[in-house]
Amino acid sequence: MKTISIDGHEEHIVERSDWPMEKVRETLKDETVAVIGYGVQGRGQSLNMKDNGIKVIIGLREGGHSWKLAQEDGWVPGETLLPIPEAVQKGTIIQYLLSDAGQKDAWPVVKENLNEGDALYFSHGFSVVFKDQTGVVPPENVDVILVAPKGSGTTVRRLFLEGRGINSSYAVFQDFTGRASDRTQAMGIAVGS
Repeated sequence: MKTISIDGHEEHIVERSDWPMEKVRETLKDETVAVIGYGVQGRGQSLNMKDNGIKVIIGLREGGHSWKLAQEDGWVPGETLLPIPEAVQKGTIIQYLLSDAGQKDAWPVVKENLNEGDALYFSHGFSVVFKDQTGVVPPENVDVILVAPKGSGTTVRRLFLEGRGINSSYAVFQDFTGRASDRTQAMGIAVGS
């Protein structure tokens, strides 16, 4: 990891050489990543993780457009494609990748099904930062982490398929387990950074 100073602010740069795929897989070996939402980021990040050998399940509303698209991409209903409450219950890292409005609407169901020690993962911080408007207030007994690719999920996937990666910002908002930083950095590489 490198540290650089930008206008007096320290920035930590994590490179793939810091997190070879073997280390990523070892860090995430006991995790199940539940991707909630299959829009542009959800689709790209989940397929990249699947291709990287990470255990991934998808949580969606049954029968919707995204459900059908996920099936076309090889996710299997009842196994790797589940209703949102079941996916959250089974996951240990919950990628909350719905739209802002979707995150607000689904939050009561997601919160109710989180387990102590889970990681709640975002790719942007709107819902948590503007909690007064969204109602998204994570419980104290979970990690809250962020990996924000600097491009659309389509670009994340395309660059991954080309054998390249994309720059991402990452942050730990809440570290309940003491493992939030490692989980965040491993996830950053796993999704295609």
